[in-house]
Amino acid sequence: MLTASAYAATAAAEPLSPITISRRDPGPHDVLIEIRYCGICHSDIHHARGERGPEPYPFVPGHEITGIVAGIGSAVTRHAVGDRVGVGTMVGSCGHCANCRTGDQQYCLEGATLTFGSVDSDGQVTQGGYATHIVVTEDFVLKIPDGIGLDEAAPLLCAGITTFSPLRRRGAGPGKKVAVVGLGGLGHMGVKLAHAMGAEVTVLSQSLNKKDDGLRLGADHYHASSDPETFAKLAGSFDLILNTVSARVDLDAYLSLLALDGTMVSLGLTAEPLPLHVFSVLHGRRSYAGSIVGGIGETQEMLDFCAAHHLGAEIEVIGADQINQAYDRVLASDVRYRFVIDTSTLR
Repeated sequence: MLTASAYAATAAAEPLSPITISRRDPGPHDVLIEIRYCGICHSDIHHARGERGPEPYPFVPGHEITGIVAGIGSAVTRHAVGDRVGVGTMVGSCGHCANCRTGDQQYCLEGATLTFGSVDSDGQVTQGGYATHIVVTEDFVLKIPDGIGLDEAAPLLCAGITTFSPLRRRGAGPGKKVAVVGLGGLGHMGVKLAHAMGAEVTVLSQSLNKKDDGLRLGADHYHASSDPETFAKLAGSFDLILNTVSARVDLDAYLSLLALDGTMVSLGLTAEPLPLHVFSVLHGRRSYAGSIVGGIGETQEMLDFCAAHHLGAEIEVIGADQINQAYDRVLASDVRYRFVIDTSTLR
């Protein structure tokens, strides 16, 4: 067994702390990755603090992983030692259900194996990317194209694909009006991607505090959702709305902003159910949908798109000893726009 230095969540009420973990020896189809960077996602915090139900403490969070291939199994054909690679939210799926066969491994009918906190095929709990090394089957290892730094690429493995997938599938592009609710880790990538696709982009944020950032990132318009006049002014305006916030919102109010046949897609996780009046979707033939990340093929497509358009996440690189402080700052919305751990600080 291989060992790796890591930072782990040990209990819901305890700060993360250093730990040494075991990684399986690479099998014929496995890739050993020396992790260089790992992004901090809001969902890491939810799991570390036990807000998503019972957790297999101690465990290592992190599913926005980039690094360099340090070794490969004898049957690996997709990757070579020295390649720049990434790992996102999944490290496995059944591979044979209807959803896996269409490339939607994230919706595996038998349950995808998540990068941390899942039971892997060897019966061990998966450990995530706040670590120096990881071993992943080659089918779930992505190529990081030249032109994107490994640090700014890390959040693309979650925040990037989470926004790219609904934009691509809902036809964002020239002639389409897209609104992004919230300008955080997800929202800032939604703005960048929608702009690069050629859509007219509007940010709807609680306040105008980040207006300059929003316009710099590619938004054409920026409005405060706390201003009631915003909803009257923009009624019936948008073909697509991406709701990226993880807090309670007035779904009916936002649905009223959709044009005929428009769609609102929720991406953020909320702690409680959100009420919705059916008239909000009946009127204007509107749709309300949800989405999580993307399959492996779609994630690679997103990475290639970002490289072609010179897109990366807006990041603040931190050392491992700053992880707990970063968690608190994420919850206080004090990050622009994604913390990324330099895993060399774990060594």
